[in-house]
Amino acid sequence: MNLNMPRIIQAPLTATIAMALLFTTGCTTLRTQRAEKEVQRGRRLLEAEELEAALSSFQEAARLSPRMAVAYSHMGKIHRRMGEYEHAIDDYTEAVRYNPFSFEDSFNLAQLYHFMKRMREAVQAYLHAVELKPNDFDAQLNLGVCFQQSGDFDQSAERFQHAIEIDPDRSHAYVNLGVSLDAQGKYYEAVRAYKEALERDGRQPQVLVNLAQTYMNQERYKMARQALEEAVRMDPQLAAAHESLGYCLFKAKQFDAAEQAYSQALACDVRLAGAHAGLGSLHMVRFLENPESTELRERALEHWHRSLELDPAQPRIRKLIAQYQPTRNDPEEVLLGVQGQP
Repeated sequence: MNLNMPRIIQAPLTATIAMALLFTTGCTTLRTQRAEKEVQRGRRLLEAEELEAALSSFQEAARLSPRMAVAYSHMGKIHRRMGEYEHAIDDYTEAVRYNPFSFEDSFNLAQLYHFMKRMREAVQAYLHAVELKPNDFDAQLNLGVCFQQSGDFDQSAERFQHAIEIDPDRSHAYVNLGVSLDAQGKYYEAVRAYKEALERDGRQPQVLVNLAQTYMNQERYKMARQALEEAVRMDPQLAAAHESLGYCLFKAKQFDAAEQAYSQALACDVRLAGAHAGLGSLHMVRFLENPESTELRERALEHWHRSLELDPAQPRIRKLIAQYQPTRNDPEEVLLGVQGQP
């Protein structure tokens, strides 16, 4: 022990310093009390649906006490209801800044980022929310959806599994899990997830379409067809079900039934690129069986071109058009060209 070390002796406060501290503390306390009154007033106005007046009260509370997280939280709630989402994001950001342990504010901020398609920020906010409340089903599920929409299917599947562990009776968690597993090529696991969803809620025709698509990825077309037939029984206007059914029937070489399914799909939604592509393929198959019927070829090309207009990212369809487009060496086309000249 160093006996020569000087002792640190705190000098007594002078009367002037003591009075100054008391005055400052008193002012701070008064401002905080006024801010709390504004928050109480804002809550009453909010309950009365007087949003503008309530917002003014919360803004005044934040001015009086800039670190009062609850004021920013209510401001975010009001801006969100008004549809002013960027302002709401700013408000919830401040609320989380001054109260980082608020699950509700973190979750609301994450939802807004998600809604505004700011995925990276949404993921970070949801991660913070699930750290605060790991057993919240919606936070885990929404985090999984963010990962899924960002193309990170491994992380999304993990979060959906967490959600299922929290509440195994909600079918939409299994549906989302199935989508992520299918995207990873884990088809058997995806089928199991979709079946789990249907066991909990059997009236989900779109889930049957998803299940059928996974069967088709496995080339189990008979199973896919059964699922799709059930889907169209449940919802005759579900265009995607008719479209996929048309493909299954085409693979089974049931061309008349396939044409009917594709046509029904377009009757439900004329902008289905896959249905146009399918009809084009059907007409071309028939043209190749009857080369004299050039009308079939023209109908095939018409549907293929329409399919490309709706979805340009189809190299296979481009190749088919290039392969079967009539050339000027075709005597019939040359004759038509001459007749069409002015």
